[in-house]
Amino acid sequence: MFKQKKKLIVVFLTVFMLMSSINIYSLADVKTGPDINFRDIEVFIDGKKVGFQIGSETMEPLIYKDRVYVPIKTIAELLGKAVVWDGKKNNVVIEAKAEEVVETSEEEVVEKPEETIEFYELEELNWEPKTREALNNFMKKYGKSSPDYDPNQRPYVVFDFDNTTAFFDVQEQMLIYQLENLEFKIHPDQMYDVLCTEVPKDNFLQEYNSLDGKSLNIDIVARDISKAYKWLYENYEGFGAGGTMTLEEVRETPEYQEFITKVRYLYDAIGDTFDAAVSYPWVTYLFTGMTKEEVLDLATRSHDYWFAYDVWSKRTWTSPEDYPSEAGVVTATYLTSTRLPEESVGLYQKLAANGFDIYVVSASFIDAIEALAYNPKYGLNVEPGRVYAMMLKTDSEGRYINEYDYDNYYQTQGPGKVKTIDKFIAPKYNGRGPIFVAGDSQGDYNMMTEYEDTVLNLIVNRVRKDDFKYISKEAVEQYGDPNAKYVMQGRNENTGRYIPSIGSIRLGKTEIQILTEEMLD
Repeated sequence: MFKQKKKLIVVFLTVFMLMSSINIYSLADVKTGPDINFRDIEVFIDGKKVGFQIGSETMEPLIYKDRVYVPIKTIAELLGKAVVWDGKKNNVVIEAKAEEVVETSEEEVVEKPEETIEFYELEELNWEPKTREALNNFMKKYGKSSPDYDPNQRPYVVFDFDNTTAFFDVQEQMLIYQLENLEFKIHPDQMYDVLCTEVPKDNFLQEYNSLDGKSLNIDIVARDISKAYKWLYENYEGFGAGGTMTLEEVRETPEYQEFITKVRYLYDAIGDTFDAAVSYPWVTYLFTGMTKEEVLDLATRSHDYWFAYDVWSKRTWTSPEDYPSEAGVVTATYLTSTRLPEESVGLYQKLAANGFDIYVVSASFIDAIEALAYNPKYGLNVEPGRVYAMMLKTDSEGRYINEYDYDNYYQTQGPGKVKTIDKFIAPKYNGRGPIFVAGDSQGDYNMMTEYEDTVLNLIVNRVRKDDFKYISKEAVEQYGDPNAKYVMQGRNENTGRYIPSIGSIRLGKTEIQILTEEMLD
């Protein structure tokens, strides 16, 4: 004899109901609505991609006011639920499908055993073995395959991005791409003011003197840059100001070399001379005049270019000796290439599959990170709205201006990362801190040391000399400890790949180094 067991969940929601039997509004209407975005969103349930085929039409998930909406009928059915529309009450009713149960002669009901939830472990790849083991054990203990997992209190993790999620710094590489391709929307009359935004007038460190020993500051160098930029603006066809020279032709001019070298020189001179609160937002001001869509497009093209470049080296630009300038000759050195290591992508995917919510808190500009985090082609699959990074104000036409948005956001570096988590993320989780944090440098130190809720921290080893060296030393001392709070992963900067070691091979070196020499004493 069989009985039917049924549970009803009545959901009173305003939902995006793309159900075959309901026609609230058409997909064409949605695409023209306000605050609506389609980004080719892909949905995965337990690691399997979901298709949204309703009859003969494929329905797309969408983003409305920073929230993701998906067809409820498809999702519910894949989760073993039935969906009913109660038109009289305007209710969507999600109910458990009938389950067979066996009734005993004593009217006792014996239910089928609960289905075991699958655990998704990291692939071996080039993970340091003990680090991979610690990550897998962490996901088993706190992920959804654990009997203690509460889907109503989902754990969340926080990643840094540059040099943690990605190899090298995507914002720095984007600056090189922007300079080499003259991707600017700044009018020549604005350039000096943009370059000088929030930068003290003091001289830079002595190591940033000109090649003939002259002390330099922002005023001197910004005047040289503005002069060269004005010439480029008037002669390069890409600026649309009447110029006729192609990019290839412009690249052969001393004005081009003067401009790109001294802008990149300022990036290092400002960063090494002044506080991070000055240098981190400075590079974002170069997006002045662009819309969010334009910066996202620029970021995507830059990322794709550097991912394909795959040459890991240092390059040096030198400003032209025979070009008349106030500052004289300077040099600027930068790193080439960036990529998303497959281990990093795999960690994001396995954390998500095991029931962790993933956030990124980065000191780069918001659009530089969103272009990678949200685009499914890169595999990180971060849910839209879960990236927090540097933010600029915009004008009335939606174009960025050279003013940080302190009215609404903190700088997402150092202590500002903790403030950002406390303001925007922790309140969604009843005030809890992240259960896992990944970082690589001083800018991540605070968020990797200040949360009691954090069980495990992953350090991508860059052999740092700042305060980060202290938690790196802790990772070494805790190596192999099943209760380690810090674990470390090494990499080879000459190949752009992880290596199965807690130590790293620095660019231009061949030996593995774990800690700075002072920390080895």
